[in-house]
Amino acid sequence: MAKKVVGELKLQIPAGKANPSPPVGPALGQRGVNIMEFCKAFNEKTKDMGSFNIPVVITIYQDKSFTFITKKPPVTDLIKKTANVSKGSDNPLKNKIAKLTQAQLEEIANLKMEDLNANTLDAAKKIVAGSARSMGVEIVD
Repeated sequence: MAKKVVGELKLQIPAGKANPSPPVGPALGQRGVNIMEFCKAFNEKTKDMGSFNIPVVITIYQDKSFTFITKKPPVTDLIKKTANVSKGSDNPLKNKIAKLTQAQLEEIANLKMEDLNANTLDAAKKIVAGSARSMGVEIVD
């Protein structure tokens, strides 16, 4: 018989750095999940993903067991790393903080493709370009 799902939880945790402190501990603790077991499994799975925040979807079952799926880092994190900036512009319309080439844009779109709501690489590139624009990052040919 299949296990009964009692909840789903979405968090963003730094790769390889899950620990029982907030937000992880309280979110899992109130659902009766073994927090250390999750932290060990998550850290093991994400230890090679650098310093990104990793979105994770945790499915919790009635018997307090869980499964989780990690997604790719957020588009904005990928843009910041590629453009070598620490944060987006305070006024993206006036203050351009960096430039991305079409090749870099395509690289980010390819990496993020499976998580995006896009059927083609061109559509994915448009989504990434929109995020870059809203951060004050210019796309150059």
